[in-house]
Amino acid sequence: MQNKTCIQEGRLLFEFPDGWDVSKYDQWSFYKNRFKDCCNGNKGVDFLACSSDNCLWLIEVKDYRSDRRTKEIYLWDEVALKTRDTLAGLVAAKMATDHSEHSLAQKSLMTEKIRVVLHLEQPATHSKLFPRVFDLSKVRQKLRQILKPIDAHPIVTDLQNPNMVCWSVSSVS
Repeated sequence: MQNKTCIQEGRLLFEFPDGWDVSKYDQWSFYKNRFKDCCNGNKGVDFLACSSDNCLWLIEVKDYRSDRRTKEIYLWDEVALKTRDTLAGLVAAKMATDHSEHSLAQKSLMTEKIRVVLHLEQPATHSKLFPRVFDLSKVRQKLRQILKPIDAHPIVTDLQNPNMVCWSVSSVS
């Protein structure tokens, strides 16, 4: 029996089901040392997850509970760029020398479906210092428009709304 995979991103702990291959893509040595800076720069999603039902999940995590968003690019455009660049990076990662990265890139490219998930945490209450800036349904709608050829139904979720994901997320100190 396989163990569940747990990955921490900032103050969030993600626990994935048995049988899933999960990795922090933006921490891959291939991404950091070879792909990130090529072609005038590339971005990457936080996690890749290949589910037992042959689906590739591209997961981006944003936690604005204690830090404001300062980037000028729209959040949905940032997620779309990271999605595009990650998919290109997976094709290039077939050349990776790290066996586990090469293996997961190959497996990812052979999946039958791609899903995009934005896990977005905001302050529980609105304040001037830490505003609740994003309406999850608006972000989801914008992502649908941009990512339709890749995933016509991207998911936007948070701790209170675990919308249609197969893993659990908890807050850690």
